Amino acid sequence: MNDQAILDDFTSNVKLNDKRTINGWAFFDWANSVYSLVISTAVFPIYFIAVAPDFIKVFGVDYNSSSFYNFVVAAAFLLLALLSPILSGIADAGGKRMKFLKMFTIMGAVGCAGLFFFKSETFLWLGVVAFAMGTIGYAGSLVFYNSYLPQIASEDQYDKVSARGYAFGYVGSVLLLIFILLLIQKPEWFGIAGKDGLGARIGFLMVGLWWLGFAQITFRRMPKDSDKPTEKGIVKKGFKELTETFNKVKGNINVRRFLLSYLFFSAGVNTIIYVASVFAKEEIGFDDAELILLILILQIVAVFGAVFFAKISKIKGNKFTLAIQIIIWMAICFVAYFTSDKTVFYALVGVVGMVLGGIQPLARSSYAKLLEDDVDDLTSYFSFYDVLFKISIVAGMFLYGMVHHVTNDMRNSMLTLAILFLVGLVVLFGVKFKPESQPHLSKKS
Repeated sequence: MNDQAILDDFTSNVKLNDKRTINGWAFFDWANSVYSLVISTAVFPIYFIAVAPDFIKVFGVDYNSSSFYNFVVAAAFLLLALLSPILSGIADAGGKRMKFLKMFTIMGAVGCAGLFFFKSETFLWLGVVAFAMGTIGYAGSLVFYNSYLPQIASEDQYDKVSARGYAFGYVGSVLLLIFILLLIQKPEWFGIAGKDGLGARIGFLMVGLWWLGFAQITFRRMPKDSDKPTEKGIVKKGFKELTETFNKVKGNINVRRFLLSYLFFSAGVNTIIYVASVFAKEEIGFDDAELILLILILQIVAVFGAVFFAKISKIKGNKFTLAIQIIIWMAICFVAYFTSDKTVFYALVGVVGMVLGGIQPLARSSYAKLLEDDVDDLTSYFSFYDVLFKISIVAGMFLYGMVHHVTNDMRNSMLTLAILFLVGLVVLFGVKFKPESQPHLSKKS
């Protein structure tokens, strides 16, 4: 069976802009965003440092728990950066996108639920393996999830649909986080007082159940995989699919430039999100309770940011809207460098929430618009986008850490991130979107 036959079979039952399908797709953000907020940002990092020993020996070398945690994250993302392009090529070649989405979802959910058993340093390696599974499951599922966007929505709806997904994610993750915080802060309400860490561990279990449970909505509503038997040599064919897509990326100057721009501004965005709580604690003087409040403010405001900037892009176009947001991110770096006032920082976090909620879905939908002529390689194309996302985290964190190490001043690190945004902005200016993606220009013409 040739590739076009697989594609025809894969897309034959797809109805563009179907509300039920789109909401089903968006519910995957609702399902898996609890990992991003609860496990990777708000609760588990603090829990890990509290439970793990101060130093962890690996291959005869002692690492402090904080560094070891960062290495686990980096290793998981590096593994996915290597594997996801290959897996996506296989998924495209065999029409088995949903199969891989389910596989990574189950892995991630089981990993998060497994953290329930990480109750002391005696179970350290169980906790490390479970956390790594959650991270790999989360990051691995995104490339397959994102690649559905051009299949379920017409191009004029990309921004709105992408924003809906992120908005679902922000709302769902905040709701579960609030409940988990109650488990931790008010254990007597739930009959678990005096049992240290049990509230957090129940929270980790709930993340896994939440993720796997709500993902079923997505699994039921998304286009089905090809029902043709998997052909022999599918791995070889997957490599061929990936190579062909890579050559197309190289040959498409707009896709190439956008990915380069995304690499730089995504490095800035993700680094700020990862270091914001540490910066707030070390440089501004926030305590743990205030840090949780900052995270909630950021997540809630991000919902409105996703909707607001989707509307702006409909009027002014993707390129203009992305550029404005990148400029705002640059301004955030400068304000963070100069301020020591908590009130100013609260306001700054609100601004961060707005542009975080705006730039993430708009970057995804902008990339999808550049791929309209190559819909037969969706997963492979989005694998490049996904790999750059992972590389941007590693690169941004390395730059931030190196500047901090050399200058012994975290504020200098924050200021340096403005350079990443500036480079991303300059490269973005060279990307040419189709006129229909830039309403303010197409009207003039």
